[in-house]
Amino acid sequence: MESTDYRDIKGIIFDYGGTIDSHGDHWSEVIWKAWQEAGVPAEKDTFREAYVYAERELARVRHILPHHNFYDLLLIKMRIELGWLVGKGELDPDVVEELALKTAAHCYQAARSCVEEAKPVLDRLQSRYPLVLVSNFYGNVQAVLEDFGLLHYFREIVESAVVGVRKPDPAIFALGVKALGLPADNVLVVGDSLRKDILPAESLGCKVMWLKGKGWTAEEDAQEHPAVISGLDDVLELLTPIN
Repeated sequence: MESTDYRDIKGIIFDYGGTIDSHGDHWSEVIWKAWQEAGVPAEKDTFREAYVYAERELARVRHILPHHNFYDLLLIKMRIELGWLVGKGELDPDVVEELALKTAAHCYQAARSCVEEAKPVLDRLQSRYPLVLVSNFYGNVQAVLEDFGLLHYFREIVESAVVGVRKPDPAIFALGVKALGLPADNVLVVGDSLRKDILPAESLGCKVMWLKGKGWTAEEDAQEHPAVISGLDDVLELLTPIN
């Protein structure tokens, strides 16, 4: 990572999904691993079709309700994805529920493990900076944060399904900056997506750190940026030392 002066940072915006709950990896990679471990009979290209189908279905129909925690969300998504396989004649409908439970449990535990790793970092950052969450989510991110013990870290939550603006529109980050009550150049944005987090935030004048994990495409994996970090611990190391 090239040297960037972060000494003027007075507040931090965090992305949620992919940043706090999966080490920067695209969530399709986490779910694909769960499919493999559960023995779902599908090649990766087929899985990706099912993944895209489920995301479109969730955008079209309100399956996810505000009270659903992350396990609830995952189970709904797994049923939709696996149901798509049934519709293609590639999965016996009698095994859908068993596989949905297995894959949802695997993904939930993976997320919880990442969240627990993130908490010490958030503890230290919160002691010095106000934190705001800006997330593309389904309208239930508050329930997810409550379940994982994360809600108290954030002064405000800006969720796409609630505010009606989605990343990569910089307007959603502008709402986060406004919630902090700071000039954009005093705000650090930490996210896992170059296109959806880093570039929109930079367009507002924010400083950024890109937690780069496994992306959705090879093209994404090949992209570079001077503000790449490999873990949330790097946020602590790159900001003015916190003693």
